[in-house]
Amino acid sequence: MRFLAGIAALICAVNLIIGKTFAWLSLAIVAVCFTVVVQRYFFAISYVWMQDLYIWLNGAMFTAVAGFALLRDDHVRVDIFYRPARMRTRALTDLGGVFLFLLPFTWVVYQYSMPFVQRAWGYHEASANVGGMPGLYVLKSFIIAFAALIALQGVAMIIRSILVLSGNADLVPKSMQYGPDSGPDHPQGAI
Repeated sequence: MRFLAGIAALICAVNLIIGKTFAWLSLAIVAVCFTVVVQRYFFAISYVWMQDLYIWLNGAMFTAVAGFALLRDDHVRVDIFYRPARMRTRALTDLGGVFLFLLPFTWVVYQYSMPFVQRAWGYHEASANVGGMPGLYVLKSFIIAFAALIALQGVAMIIRSILVLSGNADLVPKSMQYGPDSGPDHPQGAI
């Protein structure tokens, strides 16, 4: 079980590093967008490549930090039943959700996007806008990275569920531990 916990910790560390690194792109997005607006409205200057740049940075950031968001449980969901549930119930829900929804979704994204990305790399696709950014194929590769990072975090969630259901919740990496059980039906910390 410690080996599984080590794999989960490694996956979480990868998503944590990538997420924290790519989150800094938000600052670059604001700076580039601000520059574009100032140039356009105060100096009547416009560069198409700069307009492409902040849109591409936005796409890169959101696809790269998706696994990090899943690690932090930041995705939007309605958790009327999940939040107050016991840790064991949450583990079962996550296990089923990852196998039924998350992993099939990432497989579909990978399968349908791979030819799209390969084609873009094949002819070194650039922006469709005249004067736009070169290297659109690099940005399109983030679709594959998105699917891979989400799938990896899904594997870490499976491992977390296995550890919790086998009575080894103490081995779950700190970055992805469930919060303490709470609710009217059971005392805090009950499993």
